[in-house]
Amino acid sequence: MVPELSSTDFYSQALPFSLEAEQSVLGALILAPQRVPEVLELLKPESFYRSSHQALYAILLRMFTMGESIDVITVMENARQDKVFETTEDAKVYITTLADMVPSTSSSSVNRYAVIVQEKYYLRSLINASREVVDNAMDPQAKASELLDLAEQRIYDIRQGRDAGSILPISKILVETYDHLQRISGEDRKNYLGLSTGYGDLDTMITGLNKSDFILIAARPGVGKTAFALNIASNVAKNSGKAVAIFSLEMSREQLAQRLLSSEALVELQKLLTGNLTDDDWVKIARATQTLAASGIYVDDNAIITVAEIKAKLRRIKDLGLVVIDYLQLMTSGRSIQNRVQEVSEITRNLKLMAKELNVPVITLSQLSRSIESRSEHKPMLSDLRESGSIEQDADIVMFLHREALYNEEESVNDAKCIVAKNRHGETGSINLYWDGQYTRYSSVAYGRSPD
Repeated sequence: MVPELSSTDFYSQALPFSLEAEQSVLGALILAPQRVPEVLELLKPESFYRSSHQALYAILLRMFTMGESIDVITVMENARQDKVFETTEDAKVYITTLADMVPSTSSSSVNRYAVIVQEKYYLRSLINASREVVDNAMDPQAKASELLDLAEQRIYDIRQGRDAGSILPISKILVETYDHLQRISGEDRKNYLGLSTGYGDLDTMITGLNKSDFILIAARPGVGKTAFALNIASNVAKNSGKAVAIFSLEMSREQLAQRLLSSEALVELQKLLTGNLTDDDWVKIARATQTLAASGIYVDDNAIITVAEIKAKLRRIKDLGLVVIDYLQLMTSGRSIQNRVQEVSEITRNLKLMAKELNVPVITLSQLSRSIESRSEHKPMLSDLRESGSIEQDADIVMFLHREALYNEEESVNDAKCIVAKNRHGETGSINLYWDGQYTRYSSVAYGRSPD
């Protein structure tokens, strides 16, 4: 019979760590600073258990970032200035000991030491997360659904190497920024830049679809915002190799598949809806089916879904690159809120937080108010956002789709504009697009963009 573990035993057990591995990592980096970039990918200061080890590792990262020479003497001086040890003599003895006890400074050896430190950090994080869940579960007012989401979130944070409750010094942030700049300047820079929408002029203006961005695409009904979002989703899935998740609260998965096929195969959507297909159409559809099937597109057509439910599903998708939600006004917060503006504001705030937590761009479609149709100037404005609340505030990028032909018969039915009305990454302006309604497809236009 297995003895029960009391809550006292659960909380009093010592947290796991490896003193020897932590000391070996620090000593190796002092003797072989060229190993810092390798270890940087695995460990953060909080990965170490001892506070003095956390401080020493932070010093090493700071010195590396600033291009300073790293050796026993310089590290000792920085430790003295940061008051890591009580006395200068304590710093001298301990840092010298670290350098003397390192078994090996080879790349493989240092990597093994770092992996041990990382494993112990993950175990401590799991224990702390479990304690938090247990504490919350003991609350008589606790709700199982909220606790499940909390537990899932904590495990996800550990997997992503995040410390959700930490406040960071600028020195650590600069190290991360320096590392990011090295990545986007290197040979594999395309893997670290924003994902391409498939529209060159738009990519130039918004610097692509950047991680943690909350992007809003808004238009009046019938303009083609779902088609535009599907075009972007298809381009990202095919060209980046990353997974794309589409949540459709309005259309069924079959309707979305038909639109994707029409756009990819260049077979009129009307033919797909009526079944009046030629042999040539079937060949095109077969090719398009293979292409789309090979892409990492996931579709959810649950008509009633909350941000928390979306987030829970997204955590299970590996190598997620983009999220598309169609559309905002059909979403619910899952709580009883009398004021719809307040509810939409809560939803947009949670969508922004989700984009940040999952570290992926989230595109959400939105309706515009009827006020456009009563104006002589039909170009959308930020004030046209329906149930606006905090929509404009939370969104990193707001884009409007506009086709003047819907209001003026003299205009070409194929002329369209994507108006970037808000852009936290740079300029705003208009992108010229070509609308091909028979294929529900937007294409780039050679004559580029015009000033807004």
